[in-house]
Amino acid sequence: MAGQSSSRFHQIPDTLWERIDLLLPLYKASPKGGRPRLPMRNVVGGILYVLATGCQWKAMPKQFGSGSAIHAYFQEWVGRGVFAKLWECALTDYDELKGIDWKWQSLDGAMTKSPLGGEKNREKPDRSWQTGRQALDARRWPWNTAGRRDRRRKCA
Repeated sequence: MAGQSSSRFHQIPDTLWERIDLLLPLYKASPKGGRPRLPMRNVVGGILYVLATGCQWKAMPKQFGSGSAIHAYFQEWVGRGVFAKLWECALTDYDELKGIDWKWQSLDGAMTKSPLGGEKNREKPDRSWQTGRQALDARRWPWNTAGRRDRRRKCA
C-alpha cells in the first residue's frame, strides 16, 4: 500500500515531536464551532512530505489531511517564523552534539534530487513557441493568405 509506506517515510519519532510541538503556535477551538483543526502532527508530517518529495500540496496522500489546509498552515508558519525557529534549534542541538564549523556553511536544496522525484530523462513537452514559428514563411501565416492581406491594405 502506497499510503502506509508514505506514512512510515514521514513518521515523526515521539522524542522529536515533543521538541517540535513546543515551537508550534497554539490554537484554540472556535467558540462558533465548525470543523475541528487537523492534528498538528499530521500537519507537520504533510509539510515534511511535500518538502521531501516535491509534490504539489493537493497531491499529497490524504492520510495527512487536506492539502489546501496544510498549505495554509505552512504559509502561516512561514510568516510567523516557525521554520526559522526550528532551524535554529536544530543547528544549536547539532552544534552541541557534533560541533559546527561556523566559519563556513552552505545550504542549497536545488543541488539535490528529491528522494521520491520523477525520472531524470522524462519525455519533453511540446516544442517551444519559437521553434514552431521558424518553420513558417516570414511573410505568410497559416491563417492569413497573401490575398487577404492585400485586401486589408487596400481598405486601410
